[in-house]
Amino acid sequence: MPDKVEKLGNSYIQHGTFNDRIYLMKLSCRDYPDIVNRLNNLAGYHRYSKIFVKVPESAGSLFRKNDYKVEARIPSFYDGEETGLFLGKFLQKNRQNSSDQEMIQSVLKTAEEKTALADSPTLPEPMRWRICRPDDSEEMAEAYRHIFETYPFPIHDPNYLRETMADNVVYFAVECDEKIVSLASSEICKEDCHVEMTDFATLPEYRRNRLATFLLSVMEEEMRRLGLKLSYTIARAISYGMNITFSSMGYQYSGTLLNNTNISGRLESMNVWYKFL
Repeated sequence: MPDKVEKLGNSYIQHGTFNDRIYLMKLSCRDYPDIVNRLNNLAGYHRYSKIFVKVPESAGSLFRKNDYKVEARIPSFYDGEETGLFLGKFLQKNRQNSSDQEMIQSVLKTAEEKTALADSPTLPEPMRWRICRPDDSEEMAEAYRHIFETYPFPIHDPNYLRETMADNVVYFAVECDEKIVSLASSEICKEDCHVEMTDFATLPEYRRNRLATFLLSVMEEEMRRLGLKLSYTIARAISYGMNITFSSMGYQYSGTLLNNTNISGRLESMNVWYKFL
């Protein structure tokens, strides 16, 4: 069962046993500073092993005083002005231990050594790209189910895809012979002028065509057109392909979120990358 998104006071959180955590997605200034105790109480009640928060730097000192560690930071994250902090509080010691540390470092070193692409990526014939429509949701969900055993948000559910399309998410697809073979999404925060590039997935037989890189370039152009100032992603730390994709497109690494996300059947660490559009 996927974790649920709900309000805690006036702030938005995601929490549940699936990711075994609370994720403070959007902090309301009206909840500060009481939000810290409310998060602790909720985590204690459910016995979660991690609290993960995304907050403005001005709120960071209070969280750090309450045993949160800065795992990543993005400059100018909030409306092109204030730095955004990604902080984690580990409530069980084993949640801080990662058996993937050597691989995470290898992936990061390989990605950061990649030089930026000189030219915009192109699509091979007969592929084409387009923005997804609500009536694509069944095919999209089927593709996501095929690629990801588990995922932190319910992208396997057509209803969820339709709901997010109607809200703040734009989904992009590459088609081959009228079949969706690659997907990604832009989760837009107009209030703070940033966008999260996420939900990248390509069917195995099409993965040598660099479709994620192509989609990312198209998504960036669309987001610039909408007036957004900053793009970021939270990518699987053990994925050579995704980390190389973002590094080669000029993104800067800003930190690793340890054992943060249930994806492909287990908890994984995630790398944060960002780029000014």
